[in-house]
Amino acid sequence: MSGLRVLTAGPRALLVEFGSGEDTEAFHAELLRRRTSGELPGVREIVPGARTVLLDGVEDPTLAGRLRSWTVPPPSRGAGGTVEIRVVYDGPDLAEVAEAWGVAVEEVPRIHARTQFRVAFCGFAPGFGYLTGLPAHLSVERRATPRTRVPAGSLALAGPYTGVYPRPSPGGWQLIGRMPEPEALWDPGRQPAALLGPGARVRFVPVGVRG
Repeated sequence: MSGLRVLTAGPRALLVEFGSGEDTEAFHAELLRRRTSGELPGVREIVPGARTVLLDGVEDPTLAGRLRSWTVPPPSRGAGGTVEIRVVYDGPDLAEVAEAWGVAVEEVPRIHARTQFRVAFCGFAPGFGYLTGLPAHLSVERRATPRTRVPAGSLALAGPYTGVYPRPSPGGWQLIGRMPEPEALWDPGRQPAALLGPGARVRFVPVGVRG
């Protein structure tokens, strides 16, 4: 993999850096597979980011060197179930996104809803997943002036990512819709608490559009 670097992050942790989000996703999937098969003894946590994966609990001092020699296949997006999220496409930034995409406003929900998404990593707030799947030419810029309050459940775009705000917070993403039941994204009484975990496949199901 081009641009791969392995750095120490404490006495028993490694931080693996990548040149692209696609390489990060593929390597994360391979790490999970190898841990399941028993090839990563002691590794307790595998935490993906936009261009990094953190391994915590590394017992084998030779692992850093071996990581660099792995042959990593592209991640499989055909296995496992799909999380379906009901959304109403009535966000205040639909027109701006349509202009950026070069399509009519009514095409934005159609394009977005027919896309197969995958959770690349989680962060920002408990239950917030960074979803990839939209082609590169549909990336959008963040708003020049962030909003001081984005409502919980807001369906948003920024750069190559799609996300749903699990709670009210400031934010600069472009809002194209809303999830009527945002409390499902993070439930501390559930195991796991997060509805969206790294690697999960996601599909958005329209239950309404801007009238």
